Amino acid sequence: MENKSHAFVVGLFTLLLLAAGVFAIYWFGGSNEAMDEYIVVTRQNISGLNPQGQVRYRGIRVGKIGDIRIDPHDPGNILISISISRDIHLTRGTIAKLGYQGVTGLAHILLLESKQNADPLPPNNADPPRIAMMPSLVDELGDASIATLSEARQLIASLNAVLNEENRAHLTATLANLHTASAGIRPALENLDLTLRQMRTVLDERNVNNLSAALGEIGPLLTEARTTIGKMQQAAAKLDAAIGDPAASGTAALMPRLNEMAGDFSATARQLNRVLRQLEDSPQGLVFGVPSQPPGPGEPGFVSGGKP
Repeated sequence: MENKSHAFVVGLFTLLLLAAGVFAIYWFGGSNEAMDEYIVVTRQNISGLNPQGQVRYRGIRVGKIGDIRIDPHDPGNILISISISRDIHLTRGTIAKLGYQGVTGLAHILLLESKQNADPLPPNNADPPRIAMMPSLVDELGDASIATLSEARQLIASLNAVLNEENRAHLTATLANLHTASAGIRPALENLDLTLRQMRTVLDERNVNNLSAALGEIGPLLTEARTTIGKMQQAAAKLDAAIGDPAASGTAALMPRLNEMAGDFSATARQLNRVLRQLEDSPQGLVFGVPSQPPGPGEPGFVSGGKP
């Protein structure tokens, strides 16, 4: 009886183990859900993607990866068979991307809607529809990095070509010349600053007022000189008329005219003498104005013999 009871327990355990195995195969195999077949086509590297990997639609797990193979008609293409839930309705604008999960490096297929074509993509398990795979963010960054490195390499090569030994010598000489020129500019700037300060001192308010007064004196002086020249021209005209008159009366009238001309010359000489004396006594009067005359006898402030 004891042997029969042991045999019964062993048989029951074996049946339960077989039932659990069948249930596990049924559960993990996903045969309890209707699936549709599609093929993802790509020409890029799919490192980390393995059969039985996940298929996600907008981040939600909807299926799994079947087999991965090379396209026999175009060896540049990689064909990835996927099975997704029949409840997911794809469109002709659906695209696939390669996604990575965490830091494990395991890849999965991510299905997205590009919104370029909203027409439904009907499933056909006999001839599964094809979905194009777009480059992932990692691939785009990798391509951009490669292009950047290539451009950097070209830039370095160009710099090496430009900065050869001869050009480096020229650049060194140019920098030395700039240093010498900048050293020479500094004293010039200091001199310029000193000159500007001196000009500011000269052109103070007092000197500007004196210059304005001198300019005011130049106008009357020019007017007086113009009058004097006019009188000299008149005297010269009278002399020409007296000398050129062939009549006897003209010769007789020469003396009065000469006397008149002599008087004009005398007045002109006195005026010129007065102007020259002023210039001789105070030549700075042309710029800073005529200095004031000391008070004479009977005027306020007059001092006789240098004593008050």
